[in-house]
Amino acid sequence: MINFRYHVVSLTAVFLALAIGLVVGTAALNGPVADSLEGQVTGLRKDNQYWRQQVNNMEKQLGLEEEFAEEISQVVLPGTLTGRRVLVLTLPNGRDHTEGVLKKLQQAGATITGRVDLQDKLINPDNNSNLLELAVTAARPTAQTTGLPGNGHGVETSSALLASVLLDRPQGTAPVSDADRRAVLAAYNNAGYLTTDNNKVTGSAEAVVVVSGQPYVDKDSEKRDESVVKIAEQFDRTGSIVVAGNGSAGGNLVSVVRGDPVLAQTISTVDNANTVQGQLVTSLALVQQLTEKKAGQYGVGDNAPSLLPRLPQ
Repeated sequence: MINFRYHVVSLTAVFLALAIGLVVGTAALNGPVADSLEGQVTGLRKDNQYWRQQVNNMEKQLGLEEEFAEEISQVVLPGTLTGRRVLVLTLPNGRDHTEGVLKKLQQAGATITGRVDLQDKLINPDNNSNLLELAVTAARPTAQTTGLPGNGHGVETSSALLASVLLDRPQGTAPVSDADRRAVLAAYNNAGYLTTDNNKVTGSAEAVVVVSGQPYVDKDSEKRDESVVKIAEQFDRTGSIVVAGNGSAGGNLVSVVRGDPVLAQTISTVDNANTVQGQLVTSLALVQQLTEKKAGQYGVGDNAPSLLPRLPQ
């Protein structure tokens, strides 16, 4: 039977071993091990300083590049879009760089017929049936639903109707009256599917810049991304179109257009429109669309053939 003396001796041995371990460990750390650790810490500190300096240099370089793009815009843009009527259509994930895109279009002399902000409600798959019904009820004498897609996709049908009143009609087709244009926009505005800048669209446009962003990541992301593509397709059927995006991967609008050999032939994309450089290129890409009837893919992504289109003469 284990008695009390045995417990005392055992506990004493344990504490003695701990004490010896502490002494030996301290002695070891005060020797080569401590020197090695100190050297590693010093090395890491120097690495951190180096990388911090690299980040600071890159941030400074980026700032200078933005300043350069801003200054060069004043040289190459003025007059390139004078007399051209342009609609700015924004998606919910592209709001952050919309103002920069607008500024460069105006700097190029474009006449902005309106800014239409599409709301998340429009691309929500739960509203498919409501959008189909609204496309019928919103029709007006000069904005009929004849010829609109009839495949049961609410976003596609509504986008076709909106494109028909916001962009020029094909040659030989009667134009939409201002009253009917306002009525159609009001119907979608009142239902919460879109908003317009000061509730005003001055007329039809010959071209559209679609301002987009990153892909969706929620449970309905695939359907939402699909809806965004259908919006672009319907506006592409009616006028010249440039997608001013942020990034070119993950299924966002820019990546889908570039990956589709048919869409890439008619829709221009810019994958860095969240920067001054990209906003400058967006206007140049629109110039190319309107003067050369040519689409191009521009930016810094791996799937962008070049940074910018050929400068206008």
